[in-house]
Amino acid sequence: MPQSIFEKLWNSHHILTDEGESLMYVDVALAQENTLHAFTALEKAKRKVLHPQQIYAFTDHYVPTTGRAKGPAGIPDAGIRNMVIDMQDMAKKYGVTLFGMAHRDQGIMHIVPPEQGIIQPGLFVIGNDSHTSTHGAFGCLAYGVGASEFAHVMATQALWQRKPKSMRITIDGKLGFGVSAKDVILALIAKIGVDGATGYAMEYAGSTIAALSMEGRMTICNMSIEAGGRVGLIAPDDKTYAYVEGKPYAPKGKAWEQALDGWRALATDAGATFDKEVTLDAASIAPTATWGVNPSQALPVTGVVPDPAGIKDPQQRSEYETALEYMALRPGMGLQDIKLDRVFIGSCTNGRIEDLRAAAEVAQHGKAVVPTWVVPGSMSVMRQAEAEGLDKIFIKAGFEWRDPGCSMCTAINGDYLQPGERCASTSNRNFRNRQGPGGRTHLVSPAMAAAAAIKGHLTDVREILK
Repeated sequence: MPQSIFEKLWNSHHILTDEGESLMYVDVALAQENTLHAFTALEKAKRKVLHPQQIYAFTDHYVPTTGRAKGPAGIPDAGIRNMVIDMQDMAKKYGVTLFGMAHRDQGIMHIVPPEQGIIQPGLFVIGNDSHTSTHGAFGCLAYGVGASEFAHVMATQALWQRKPKSMRITIDGKLGFGVSAKDVILALIAKIGVDGATGYAMEYAGSTIAALSMEGRMTICNMSIEAGGRVGLIAPDDKTYAYVEGKPYAPKGKAWEQALDGWRALATDAGATFDKEVTLDAASIAPTATWGVNPSQALPVTGVVPDPAGIKDPQQRSEYETALEYMALRPGMGLQDIKLDRVFIGSCTNGRIEDLRAAAEVAQHGKAVVPTWVVPGSMSVMRQAEAEGLDKIFIKAGFEWRDPGCSMCTAINGDYLQPGERCASTSNRNFRNRQGPGGRTHLVSPAMAAAAAIKGHLTDVREILK
């Protein structure tokens, strides 16, 4: 019987089923500072980490992006400092590999593992962070779990899960000038809604997806969770193999050839069926920005803020009204008339080298008129960007070049908006207070963010690059 890649991955990791739930073998688990609760649970239960070589820990959410010369000791906030130090201590105690503040490859937990070759096709990857779905770009079963589930994985290398339904999203055609992977996923979420994929494993297919770089595919899978999806998946291909090959943790020699044989068998079989099918025409996608308080409230940047009065559905009308109130916007105003106080370029969604290149290309066309932070997703990305002179482009344009970390995406590390401030951000969430209490967030691509920085308002990047 023909199978999808999701079915193949699920079946290859399935151990047993009991009362509708499946016990699944986990290959790789990714921890960050909030995973400390899982380590504490192990301590209380007097359990050991079963396979510490399969657990990787990162300091990213809480680390500052400036003033890091003194390491954790230099963090002024005691609470944040203790979280970072405790993560280091727990990793050492349990023999877990740590990409901490002092590590030459420190960075965000969804950027460093692919860079290191920790993420490979065919794996089941869990993380104590919802955007673990990022790693589905490599043909992995990957998603976030809570601290108690993470503790269970560390102790047993297995996890009880209820099998999701399957959804295939087929996107065909060539993307237009100035349109990026970020625009693609925002357009999809705008189409199906923030709950449109709830309970589903999402497989992305079609010529548009095939044409994307691995960085672009990671952006797509990263934000699958924002559509309610449990899993975002893209079948591996030659681009995937080329990206993984030669990485520190990737198979070598004969083991590489054996791995390739298995990876090539992961593609969805012709005739495989799905519980739900969605299609999207690449030609219909334009540079996009969110106007509201969730990623589905997004429009082409050339559009206007919608008028709730014209919406028949009472629930949606109410949601639009409350969104407009929080965002301090009026119906009918052009998105490009929305003035900004700040711009943020970075995060696990758009903090990779390709993202910084796209932003730097735009930054060469002007000077920032609002405070703009550029935060690489990892030390590796930072080194590569500096080798290419991207940091100099940003600095010349008046952008601030910072150290790696989650930064303003999470707003728990000293990097946050002031109440009422409005920000164009390359991150993945624009919920109320996401970037700071009372902060207002507009999600955009890296190129769009750079355009907004030099114009001071949401801007169609095509007008700058034409």
